[in-house]
Amino acid sequence: MYEGGCSCGQVRYRLTAEPLFVHCCHCLNCQRQTGSAFVVNVLIEADRVELLAGEPQRVDVPREGDTPPQWIFRCPACQVAVYSVYSDPAFRFVRAGTLDEPAAVEPDVHIFTRSKLPWVALPEGVPAFDVYYDVGELWPEDSLRRLRAVID
Repeated sequence: MYEGGCSCGQVRYRLTAEPLFVHCCHCLNCQRQTGSAFVVNVLIEADRVELLAGEPQRVDVPREGDTPPQWIFRCPACQVAVYSVYSDPAFRFVRAGTLDEPAAVEPDVHIFTRSKLPWVALPEGVPAFDVYYDVGELWPEDSLRRLRAVID
């Protein structure tokens, strides 16, 4: 069981299942949005993110090209980004840094490494892709089963 929340404590959540997969994204959008070199996102079904306190506020953030905006859900008080929705509201991309114990998760994959900052060293043994990857080739069978249960 993972729990987390924003800096001020107004928003608290619990993940009621293991993550589907954990991304470390090095795209320029994530760099801009976090003010950092990358973001670590815990992918999980929306119905497995239980709000314990508060209600994050949705902020629509433009993305490159013709892509619809990303929804970033922030604490209304301290403005910490707790999770994002990219295209399917049935899934959340929970910011691993908001977990009470962020070291409890590690990236399963590094994506958009084409824009990775040159001083960031990627760990050996963790798949890395210039852009994205084939979910069917990387995700564990249990995660694929859960994914199909939501989208089918």
